[in-house]
Amino acid sequence: MEAGLRSFDRSMPEEINRLLTDQLADLLFTPSEDGNRNLAREGVDAAKVHLVGNVMIDTLIRMLPEAQKHVPADLPKRFVLVTLHRPSNVDDLDWLQRMLSSLEGLSSELAVLFPVHPRTRQRMAQAGLNGFHRSSLRLMDPLPYISFLGLQQRATLVITDSGGIQEETTYLGTPCLTVRENTERPVTVEIGTNILVGREIDRVRSEAQRVLQGTARKGRIPPLWDGRASARIAKVLLSQ
Repeated sequence: MEAGLRSFDRSMPEEINRLLTDQLADLLFTPSEDGNRNLAREGVDAAKVHLVGNVMIDTLIRMLPEAQKHVPADLPKRFVLVTLHRPSNVDDLDWLQRMLSSLEGLSSELAVLFPVHPRTRQRMAQAGLNGFHRSSLRLMDPLPYISFLGLQQRATLVITDSGGIQEETTYLGTPCLTVRENTERPVTVEIGTNILVGREIDRVRSEAQRVLQGTARKGRIPPLWDGRASARIAKVLLSQ
């Protein structure tokens, strides 16, 4: 767990677990400055807290050269990459149908690649939605990390409800729309690489158009997201 991460909605179970763990830990390693601020508000001793960067980005940087070898030869020059799997989204079959219709509309402008999570695939089957498959809306099987990372790097836009993808697209410089009401990665929203669009499908469409037209806010990579977080953690541990 990365200490100090906080959702806008603290009722999320994983955030409650982080809060408890942060109080019990002897050492806390934060990925960004907002984590330090959160821990200070919660009364955690600053001497325990070390800003080291994001260990997930360490993995991404190490694997990126290999990921570039797994990009399909027939990949469109411009495309939108989609992932949807959270129960709050895909278990709402009416919302899921409207979202797929919106993606189908978007696919008339550029290709939309949608590796479908098993849970999402099951919900689509329950609702009779497997017919959503057009030449530019590609419903795909789930992809391994390396292959998916290669697609993220090449994508024009990513639409997702995943947490980790918000961080990965931030480093890769790929615009991201997060289809959730909250995020445990608020730094990605603050620096402009990620936009929380909630479950408002009209806003998904409008923000996607801003990205495609080049009028969306430009983000940046947070400090210390440089592939050396693990080395900083090791240095702190060895000094204890």
